[in-house]
Amino acid sequence: MSIATSQDAQRSAPHVADVHDVIRVHGARENNLKDVDVEIPKRRLTVFTGVSGSGKSSLVFDTIAAESQRLINETYSAFVQGFMPTLARPEVDVLEGLTTAIIVDQERMGANPRSTVGTVTDANAMLRILFSRLGQPHIGSPQAFSFNVASISGAGAVTLERDGKTVSERRDFKITGGMCPRCEGMGSVTDLDLSQLYDDSKSLAEGAITVPGYKADGWMVRSFTESGFLDPHKPIRDYTEQELHDFLHREPLKVKMKGINATYEGLIPRIQKSFLSKDVTALQPHIRAFVERAATFTACPDCGGTRLSAAARSSTIKGVSIADACAMQISDLAAWVRDLDEPSVAPLLTALRHTLDSFVEIGLGYLSLDRSSGTLSGGEAQRTKMIRHLGSALTDVTYVFDEPTVGLHPHDIQRMNDLLLRLRDKGNTVLVVEHKPEVIEIADHVVDLGPRAGAAGGEVMFEGTVDALRASGTLTGRHLDDRASLKPSVRTPSGVLEVRGAATHNLQDVDVDIPLGVLVVVTGVAGSGKSSLIHGSVSGRDGVVSVDQTPIRGSRRSNPATYTGLLDPIRKAFAKANGVKPALFSANSEGACPTCNGAGVIYTDLAIMAGVATPCEECDGKRFQASVLEYHLGGRDISEVLAMSVTEAEEFFRSGEARTPAAHAVLDRLADVGLGYLSLGQPLTTLSGGERQRLKLATQMADKGGVYVLDEPTTGLHLADVEQMLGLLDRLVDSGKSVIVIEHHQAVMAHADWIIDLGPGAGHDGGRIVFEGTPADLVAARSTLTGEHLAAYVGA
Repeated sequence: MSIATSQDAQRSAPHVADVHDVIRVHGARENNLKDVDVEIPKRRLTVFTGVSGSGKSSLVFDTIAAESQRLINETYSAFVQGFMPTLARPEVDVLEGLTTAIIVDQERMGANPRSTVGTVTDANAMLRILFSRLGQPHIGSPQAFSFNVASISGAGAVTLERDGKTVSERRDFKITGGMCPRCEGMGSVTDLDLSQLYDDSKSLAEGAITVPGYKADGWMVRSFTESGFLDPHKPIRDYTEQELHDFLHREPLKVKMKGINATYEGLIPRIQKSFLSKDVTALQPHIRAFVERAATFTACPDCGGTRLSAAARSSTIKGVSIADACAMQISDLAAWVRDLDEPSVAPLLTALRHTLDSFVEIGLGYLSLDRSSGTLSGGEAQRTKMIRHLGSALTDVTYVFDEPTVGLHPHDIQRMNDLLLRLRDKGNTVLVVEHKPEVIEIADHVVDLGPRAGAAGGEVMFEGTVDALRASGTLTGRHLDDRASLKPSVRTPSGVLEVRGAATHNLQDVDVDIPLGVLVVVTGVAGSGKSSLIHGSVSGRDGVVSVDQTPIRGSRRSNPATYTGLLDPIRKAFAKANGVKPALFSANSEGACPTCNGAGVIYTDLAIMAGVATPCEECDGKRFQASVLEYHLGGRDISEVLAMSVTEAEEFFRSGEARTPAAHAVLDRLADVGLGYLSLGQPLTTLSGGERQRLKLATQMADKGGVYVLDEPTTGLHLADVEQMLGLLDRLVDSGKSVIVIEHHQAVMAHADWIIDLGPGAGHDGGRIVFEGTPADLVAARSTLTGEHLAAYVGA
């Protein structure tokens, strides 16, 4: 009896392996975290909340996920690690209970013009195999259907050793690719307006070339003037036919310039390689403006924009070519693939069906596989990355999501919630950084960081259930049940902006009058045509300032002061006060510390190990030469000014000896968008997504224009900050501006003077105006999905 009892006791006692049911973080100090201690339950859904910049991403991505990835990378050999990104161990005392982390962040997909939705999700790879097996006529292997592989052939003699003798044999080879030879797989051809490239009344020495970066005395122009092909003092209009050909179209050629070996190349091939081969959205603003002025992109006449060769387009399955398949809306393509019944490729069809069905399930069925990945919004890019994880058989994995509801209509958020719960229910740990109350509601566990942002944040304010959060009295708890009410009265428009026959992407010949002088919100489910309508028909007009979702790019040398242009008036003020050159007050120019070149730290590359950054001993991390720090303005040196927060600097430059109106105006705008806590010299690489969006908004608010177009300005904003954003929108309208906002947030909809609702669905089921009018009328009618959700939100 006693033996049986002891065996029962052993069976009922938990196994030692089952006690590791939490991820334990102790003493986390990454970025602004202040010795944070948390215990995160495994196999549960944990949501991290807090104002933008409070330390959520530092804890979840830079500490937990980063250490998990680093430990996995260490399991590979040193040879393999040499090809992988090197990750430093996060600043944390203890990290226990980690599992493999899969990160699904909001980083835009690479802006490579050759990258499409099909190539980044492997759907194209499966389609290529399918057509190479079933397509008629048969034209070759899968690469014969790839627009990134060119058809090439060659022949020649090869030398090889055989039986101790050197033998020469003739060999030839041929590769059949699917690339269109005319556009080289880009889908578009470029025409250049020569009048935008040069002024033909001037000579090269007088600065005839008007392309950015081509200064008359610069190296780029010297390669023309010293090549021997052209007379530097002869106006371009007087060039002979041969000289004009050499200047514009000459193929690369080795030449000697003042005794130095160099390559000479015509102006047009140079511009095509340096500017036109890149995605326009990835270019710097002044170069993008030049490209948009000088170049017109038209669909390739040979391939019709499909990027594929005639042979690749000629092979079909049931009358559908691979170009047709990639151009279909994915929901339609999924139905077409479902109808294919071919036992010889059954495993391939099963995998392809799963991938395409995942697109539809996640709410991206309105996309097509040939859509350029650089044109996807942050939310679309994140959901596209999620596709490969849906239906995965992996369990006990940590999935880390960064605001998965970005760009989602309230109608679509429920679908996203279901996916997150499904991942959890398979036995995975799901960590979500999120602001939307709809997602916070479904959490098993909530970690609230704060109390504020930047240096005033980095502490855990609350840990526990959603109900306990409501009663906690934290900033998030107090605002969790906030609901905006409809405005009692709306503004009267001062005029209208007419849009006629809009047909960009899925728009179906839309006519709409957008009221001016008021706050207009354009809404509708994801993929209904909001961005196509506004960016396609409004943004390019005179007087329209457009703040889109393209992320700001910046290295660790960039900071809010350099990005906003704030540093220019500050440098001039220092120079004027001290009677020296402004360049001395730039850490990227003459004033830089010579030891660290103005970086403030010395980077030591340790190959496969994480590099080490140590503060520069010469400048003590201040980035400037000691002599520069002797110059003062208002009792402060330049390094002390860059260490100030926006709020401090705004007061410093407002009056007294340091009074600088130009700098004060920029600081005012930064404070307006809620970035008063940022320090002027904080590297852009350390800013959160919401902070970058608002920094961009503050910068572009300076542009002169009567109409502002904002694309989801509440992205990354805490519930408490949305109110401040609404105040900013009101101030813009009250100052005489017209504001058009593309937005899903119900608080912004309720605050609007006029709503334009697109739909009723996404893709070819959308593209129509389903409602125009005031928010009150939309709530009363409840005729659209938006109307139903807004009515529920305001409690009507």
